[in-house]
Amino acid sequence: MAAITPFQTLALQNHHPSQQWRKSSLPPSSSSINRNYYHSFCNSLTFRRQRTLITTYATRNPSSNNPNRNPPQFNDKNEAEFDLVVKKVTQIGLWIMEGVYIFWLFLLPYAPGDPVWAISSETINSLLGLSLNFFFLLPLINAALNAFCRSDRVVGIHVVEAPVLHPMSEGLFNFVIGWTFMFAPLLFTDLKNDRYKGSLDVLWGFQMFLTNTFLIPYMAIRLNKANGNKYPRKLSQLGTVMTQGAHIVGFTGGIVCLISILWGLYGRGDGDFGSVSQRWEFLLSYLGSERLAYAFIWDIVLYTIFQPWLIGGNLVNVEESRVPAVNYLRFVPVIGLVAYLIFLKRDEELYTVDEKA
Repeated sequence: MAAITPFQTLALQNHHPSQQWRKSSLPPSSSSINRNYYHSFCNSLTFRRQRTLITTYATRNPSSNNPNRNPPQFNDKNEAEFDLVVKKVTQIGLWIMEGVYIFWLFLLPYAPGDPVWAISSETINSLLGLSLNFFFLLPLINAALNAFCRSDRVVGIHVVEAPVLHPMSEGLFNFVIGWTFMFAPLLFTDLKNDRYKGSLDVLWGFQMFLTNTFLIPYMAIRLNKANGNKYPRKLSQLGTVMTQGAHIVGFTGGIVCLISILWGLYGRGDGDFGSVSQRWEFLLSYLGSERLAYAFIWDIVLYTIFQPWLIGGNLVNVEESRVPAVNYLRFVPVIGLVAYLIFLKRDEELYTVDEKA
């Protein structure tokens, strides 16, 4: 067998699998044995190169060896730190919102209407008249007595005449108050209400008169870190009544909100308050001229945010079969809260604070 020349060795080193040997690469004196030797040698080089490429790819891509390899897992510690940062940012935002709410609606003179320190007697009289028409009790009682008794005296008791105000202002006032009324059972059954160390009775009582002035701080405080205990918050007498009668509270509040809308559009039809379009024009001018009405719009917007937030964190209190419906309806103003209260469980064990929540 003839020896391999340097030229032939260089040809073997530069060989590529896609290339084919040319006859010119063989010396003129090469025999068929030489050709067979070259071909077998080249095939050996090709196999070694392919095996090297496969090994290198498998080393750089471990997932190619195991197609069922699990994806990388998230770090629980990093996720907890991220949640903590989100809570802190949310808390700061809520406290800023509280400052803006108080200064803009109560103290600064730039919003529509008069600030608290320059409130007019007309505004005070309007507020007193709206309070007397709380839940439309006086107007409805007077209407019922006039219809059935045709008298101003029933069993020796004189009926107090309700102040006659524009139906739109009465409807807006009672709509917000009716919605606020339904927040009581929601606060008493909130799984994080133990973070708030004050009295929930006082909180809700002030909320009935000053709405989000006290609800915004509560929403911020309930995001505080839990103290590590797990215990049922002891309910006051008011809290017990509100939670055990939550379905009645929801039904009453929902009816009041519905009547408020209808009253604003069609109430006091015997008065000179105009058509629906005229009443709508009055509402727009009322919102742009009275601080109280302007504040009610803020309350409606904030309630629309806080309602699904609170209900979403307390779905465990809802009857299991009703959870999907309540979870969907919680984003609908008023209706979501009515659904939560009607389908609230009656178990006392529900109101245990989950410190990990």
